[in-house]
Amino acid sequence: MSQTNHQPIRVLFVCLGNICRSPLAEGVFRKLVDEAGLTAHFEIDSAGTGPWHVGEPADRRMQRTARRHGVDLSGHVARQLGREDLARYDHIYVMDRENLEDVLRLDRDGRFRHKVELFRTFDPEPGDGEVPDPYYGGERGFEEVYQIVERTARRLLEHLVSLYKLKETADLSR
Repeated sequence: MSQTNHQPIRVLFVCLGNICRSPLAEGVFRKLVDEAGLTAHFEIDSAGTGPWHVGEPADRRMQRTARRHGVDLSGHVARQLGREDLARYDHIYVMDRENLEDVLRLDRDGRFRHKVELFRTFDPEPGDGEVPDPYYGGERGFEEVYQIVERTARRLLEHLVSLYKLKETADLSR
């Protein structure tokens, strides 16, 4: 599989409200892509399945956790997933099974199912396959989510570099 040099690989991360898990995944993945020198090859975004936080910044606790690890979420503005996103993005990674069901429900005719999968499919320590929602928990939950997202995003990038044959331009040694 290969993309042309002119068309980016479009990656979308999805959670419930787009203020905790998916913006973190977007930010971490973007940082890893930048460090690998692959920015020109990717378009990266995030969205939520629900409308509750549209227009809001990332959760302040998630911003704080991300910042401690060198990831800046300060420019994030939550948005809701739309049917058009299913056609636009090449890969849609969801944080849990409820999000998976919600995204697939938008795909009424089943044309885009092949693009949608659980993010933790790429986690070397997948646990139950879901990224837990830290929203109602304490600081420790946010740190746990960061650790899950960081190691999963690394493996996801390795997978996409291999899938799209970007090895010759990638620096994955960091």
